Amino acid sequence: MINLLQALIDGALVGLVYGLVAISFVVIYRGSKIINLAQGEVLVIGAFLLWTFTEGARNVGIDIPLPIALVLTLIACVIFGAVIERTVFRPLIGQSAFTIFMAGIALLILLRGLAQLIWGAQTRSAPAILPEGAIDLGPFLINTGLLIGAIFTIVLAQALHLFFTRARLGLRLAAVAENHTTALSLGISVRQAIAVSWITATVLAATAAVVLLSGSILSLEVAVIGFKALPIALLGGLESIRGALLAGLIIGIAEALASMYLDPITSGAASGLLPYVVMIGVLFIRPYGLFGWRRIERL
Repeated sequence: MINLLQALIDGALVGLVYGLVAISFVVIYRGSKIINLAQGEVLVIGAFLLWTFTEGARNVGIDIPLPIALVLTLIACVIFGAVIERTVFRPLIGQSAFTIFMAGIALLILLRGLAQLIWGAQTRSAPAILPEGAIDLGPFLINTGLLIGAIFTIVLAQALHLFFTRARLGLRLAAVAENHTTALSLGISVRQAIAVSWITATVLAATAAVVLLSGSILSLEVAVIGFKALPIALLGGLESIRGALLAGLIIGIAEALASMYLDPITSGAASGLLPYVVMIGVLFIRPYGLFGWRRIERL
C-alpha cells in the first residue's frame, strides 16, 4: 500500500508539471486557434538558452549570477517567441487549418535542426535551478523540485484563468481564436493577440523546462515532453487552463500506475504508450475534451 501511495504522489506531481507544458498549448490555441506541434522543440530551445547563460557561460570563463541568467533567458524566450510568430504564423493568418498544420510540422523539423546546429547533438547537464533532494513525510518521499513545480503550476494556472476570463486583453485573445474576421470587426488587433499568445506560451515552455530538467540530462530527445503534454491538453480541453491541470493529474497518476503494474509485463512500453492511447480515445469519444468548448457547426 505504501508503494502504491508513493506512486500516486509521484505521478500527481509529474502530471501537474506536464500540465504546465499543456497550458502552453492551451495559451496558443486560445490566442490563435493553432495547435503547435513544435511546442516540445520550443521547450528544448528554452532549456538550451538557460544552459547557455549558466553552464555555457562558465565554460568560457563568464560567471553570470543565476538571477541575471534567468532574466536573460526570459528575454531571449520572449524574442524567440516573437520571431516564430512574426516569421512563421503571422503570414498564415486567415489560411486553412491544413496549411497551418503543415507549417507546424515544418517548424518542428526546423527547430530541431536549428538546435542541433547551434548546440550540437551531445547530451549536457542541465543547470540545477530548483533544490534537490526530497521531503520526508512519514513513509513517503516527496521530490522537492517537483513539489515546487506543481505548486507553481497551480498558482500560474489560476492566474492565467483569471487573465483569460476577466482581463480585457485575455478576452480579446479568446475573441481572436473564435473568429479572426469578427475580432477585426470589433477593432481587435489579431496580430497583436497572436503575438502575445506565442510569447506567453514560449515563456511557459521554458519555465516547464526549468522544472522538469533541473539537475538532469539535457538533450534534443527532451522534446518528447511536448508530445506527452499534447494528450493532456486534448483531454482537459484546448480552451481550458484548469482542465489542463486536472488532465495532468489524471495522466500522471495513470502513467505511474502503468509503470508499476504494466511495465514489468510489457518490457516498459505501457507507461510510454498510455498518453497516446488516451489521446486517441479522447479524439474518438469526446474530441473537445473534459472542459473544452463544445461547438455546433453547420456545413
